[in-house]
Order: sequence, then structure tokens, then C-alpha cells
Amino acid sequence: MTQTLNAILLDPTRRPTVVTDLQTLVDQEVSDSGGVSGAVIKTGYATVKKVKPGIVSSAVDKMLPDFATALEPFYADYRASAGTDFGAYLSARPAEAANALLSVSDRRAEGSSSDAVKKVYGKLRPQGQKNVEEALPRLGRLIDQHAARAAV
Repeated sequence: MTQTLNAILLDPTRRPTVVTDLQTLVDQEVSDSGGVSGAVIKTGYATVKKVKPGIVSSAVDKMLPDFATALEPFYADYRASAGTDFGAYLSARPAEAANALLSVSDRRAEGSSSDAVKKVYGKLRPQGQKNVEEALPRLGRLIDQHAARAAV
């Protein structure tokens, strides 16, 4: 029987490794961003990490259950289709998959009591769509790796 994405990613014995791997993925995506917008992203990301060490890991851990739930329908369809590369599966549905993930951060930003957070998020959100779409292949491969470990 195939495990759900929630069971794979949120299992207490695997979750710390999942969070670390996802933080590494975020670091890689930021590092690979180019152009003027990439420079802005890199500078902002470095500043946030310097001012508040551990914030990325903490944010990933807090949002992981919601991200797993957002991706669950994609994962179930992928498994039902006997797919072998979840990254390719997600990349074939870039807008839909990215919007599912971004809906999690959208809800978080909307629920924030900080007007500054809402303002900054609103400015970054349009670029976020493109950034998340570009991260889908790596994200899918990472999930495949954890699913393979969970199956053992």
C-alpha cells in the first residue's frame, strides 16, 4: 500500500531530515536565482537569515503540514498513474502545483497581524509564482527520495 504524502513527510522519525532537505532546497533555489530580481532575492534572503538565524528551518517546519496537504492530490494522482518522477509530474502542471503551494503562504500572509509582512509579501508574491514553478523539479525529486526511504 502506498503511503500518503502526509505520512511520508510528517513521520516524526523522518520529519527533521525532511525539514533540513527542504531548507537546503530553498538555499539552492535562492543561490541559483539570477538577474536583478535574483540579486534582490539573494540579498533579502541573506539579510533575513543573518538577522534571524534558524528562521528558514522554523518556517519550513511550521508550514510543512500545510504544504504536504496542498501537494497530496498531486501525489495521489502521480502514484495512481504509476509515475516514476514526481518532479517531472509537477513540472507538467507548473501553475497548478505552484498555486497550491503558494496558497499556503498566501493564507499565512493574510492571517498575519503585521501590515509590514503583508506589504512585503504582496510585493514578492508575483515573482514567487515563477520561483516556485522553477523549484518544482527539485521539490519532486526530494519527495521521491523521502518516499523511497519511507518504503523501506
